[in-house]
Amino acid sequence: MLNLPNFLTLIRIVAIPFFLILLASHFYLDALVIFIIGALTDALDGAVARLTNQKTSLGAYLDPAADKLLVISSFVMLGMIEAIPAWLVVLVVSRDIIILFGYGILYFLVGDRPKVQPSFIGKLSTLFQLLTVGFVLVFLHNP
Repeated sequence: MLNLPNFLTLIRIVAIPFFLILLASHFYLDALVIFIIGALTDALDGAVARLTNQKTSLGAYLDPAADKLLVISSFVMLGMIEAIPAWLVVLVVSRDIIILFGYGILYFLVGDRPKVQPSFIGKLSTLFQLLTVGFVLVFLHNP
């Protein structure tokens, strides 16, 4: 069901290719604006869903997937343009691969999709990753 929270999440997903193209083309201010819009939709979609009682199972899967797409693609592209060190890209991407691998093992062992709830630490981690990308973009625009 496409409600307002899911629409906000879809905006974030659709914005990712534009953000990456702008970043790769060295349009750092434009990329920063798109990134901020993506980060704001991340902050708003869950809050709007809770406040308006519009939580959906689609949103429960789409929101974290959009977060990971935005964070991982941002770190990979920043690594490709050598704005951040390769070890940081490897650290961020491998963390998410390990989490997915762990989820796959749980799925295999349990035989059903394990219910995973976002934790405070996970949300804090995403926040710091988004802030890191934002600060790097600001630095790229104003070296």
